[in-house]
Amino acid sequence: MVALSAGHDAVVQMIDTSVVRVHQQGAWANTPPKRNRKAPICFSPYLYRARNLVERFFDTIKQCRRVATRYDKLAANYLAFIKLASIRIWLRANESTR
Repeated sequence: MVALSAGHDAVVQMIDTSVVRVHQQGAWANTPPKRNRKAPICFSPYLYRARNLVERFFDTIKQCRRVATRYDKLAANYLAFIKLASIRIWLRANESTR
């Protein structure tokens, strides 16, 4: 770990190099802007919120040990269990309280 001074711009430079790498792969980096950035970057709060939902879904699905450790050797079996786990999560989120 490197200790940086308060005015050091190394973190911003690291973010800029990762953004360039992402753009080279044909994707769009959507990181929240900081107030002290020299060059503002494009940011969409709606896209950020949607990405956060996807990340939370994968964190939830990885709570199933079988998904996290990938016990199944065949991709079709692994995908089938991911679908079952997704259905289970969806049912828990949408169950009625009657």
